[in-house]
Amino acid sequence: MVVIRLSRGGAKKRPFYHISVSDRRNKRDGSFIEKIGFYNPIAKDGEEKIKVNLERYEYWLSVGAQPSDTVEMLVKRSGMSEEEIEKIENKKKEQQRLKKEKEILAAQEKAAAEEAPAEEAPAEEAPAEEAPAEEAPAEEAPAEEAPAEEEKKDQ
Repeated sequence: MVVIRLSRGGAKKRPFYHISVSDRRNKRDGSFIEKIGFYNPIAKDGEEKIKVNLERYEYWLSVGAQPSDTVEMLVKRSGMSEEEIEKIENKKKEQQRLKKEKEILAAQEKAAAEEAPAEEAPAEEAPAEEAPAEEAPAEEAPAEEAPAEEEKKDQ
């Protein structure tokens, strides 16, 4: 099967991706059939971030090539203006922020639920206070031994 995917290039910590058409069985950065564009995720203001030869992309789709999810998203973005892309990015950031807030609230609720049984524990300790009352008869036993000792003294 033929796929359209990203192959990584560039230096360490400085990624650069080629949009390439290759056999699915080949390695990500291995042999390819054709390079149809590139994606530079760390492009500065004046540099081009995405470039795709749409004619070749459409051709490979027509003959059955399957684009990866990332390539599909990048091709859609290549036709958008900077403002539209910025709106999408802001929307994603907002969703991530809301998700983090929900996780924090869930963690706080869980912590509160764990504290509630801890508050019930003192109520359970009340039966434990009755246990010393059972020890009281054991204290009487030495008192009984005392008269026995007195009897021994009398003899």
